[in-house]
Amino acid sequence: MLQGLVRAFISAVNRLDKSLSPQKTIQKLSQHTFTLSDGIYIVHLLLASFWLYLLPLHILFKLAIIFLFTVALLIPLTSQFFLPAIPVFSYLLAFFSSRFIPPEYRPSISVALLPTLESVLYGANISDILTRYTHPILDILAWLPYGVLHYTFPFILAFFLWVYRPKESLHLFAAVLGYMNLSGVLTQLVFPCAAPWYELVYGLTPATYDFKGSPGGLIRIDRLFGGNGYTTAFTNSPLVFGAFPSLHSATATLDALFLSHFFPWTTKYAWGYAGVLYWSTMYLTHHYLVDVVGGACLAVGFFYCFLPDSLKGDKATSGPGSVGSSRHGRNKYSIYGLEAPSTPRVEAGLEYDLPSEDEDGEVDVRKPASKKGHRHTASIARLIDSRGEREDA
Repeated sequence: MLQGLVRAFISAVNRLDKSLSPQKTIQKLSQHTFTLSDGIYIVHLLLASFWLYLLPLHILFKLAIIFLFTVALLIPLTSQFFLPAIPVFSYLLAFFSSRFIPPEYRPSISVALLPTLESVLYGANISDILTRYTHPILDILAWLPYGVLHYTFPFILAFFLWVYRPKESLHLFAAVLGYMNLSGVLTQLVFPCAAPWYELVYGLTPATYDFKGSPGGLIRIDRLFGGNGYTTAFTNSPLVFGAFPSLHSATATLDALFLSHFFPWTTKYAWGYAGVLYWSTMYLTHHYLVDVVGGACLAVGFFYCFLPDSLKGDKATSGPGSVGSSRHGRNKYSIYGLEAPSTPRVEAGLEYDLPSEDEDGEVDVRKPASKKGHRHTASIARLIDSRGEREDA
């Protein structure tokens, strides 16, 4: 198994464009046919300009960030990673810069709405019930998905998509993950809500943006391991009142959807992980049940809205290079518009890949035909003759 992973990784590295010439990227850009969907990059540019304006950094440091990111986009070796990851970078920039929005421009914080909704919709305060009994074993069980895997598993999943699946699947994952989390952060900024830990500490006291965050149940993990990492991180969180929707829940749901779609044999394990994380968000007093449901619905909506037909069905489990190249699933009959016969004699040679120059429509007619080309021409003739015989019959 390990040897197979190493071989797949080496193959993935060999597929990379290792060019360092910006001229190659500029040439591709000049040949690109722009569509309406490319307008999303204008949105990213406007958002990045806004967040960079808010950041309390020296202008030279901001210019350095812009310069380095531009260079990363121009160099082919790095642009193949940075360009698809723009939605993720946009989300991260929005999340970490949101703390610098002046309070006078922010909406009021809702403290009682989420627990009220939970009681009305589900008949009880489910999240409160799940926090009444705690135990070190339960703490660790909740900490692993919430405090560790939430931050690391998307990278692991992205790695396996890159190694074992078409590159379009990795691009899809980056886009959905980025846009989903970005929309979640923007929702939390427009609709700020207090988490369960706030109700436990302050009750229904009206909240202001001067309040610090809290690690909630993760403080028990700090005590268990003798550290203060989670206490420091959550106390200084840039988005203290971002309970709804739960992006922990959304990310876990998205991970499960991608795993079950592109690696079907992992389905039960993927949703088992998601279920444990749903529980951990409430057990650690970071989210209400309504937050968890909202995050899961957000992930499902984004996944199925973004999932293209080219990555559905059997194509989802195909190997690298089988979608974008348009070679996967093509055979002699589909290429030339012929009806595939049902005779075993012809079905044995159903899968037939065209040479790359034929596939790209760039055949050099001045090039002498090789023996392989003659065999290909003869194959076409046999197909047409076979079709004619069936029609005469």
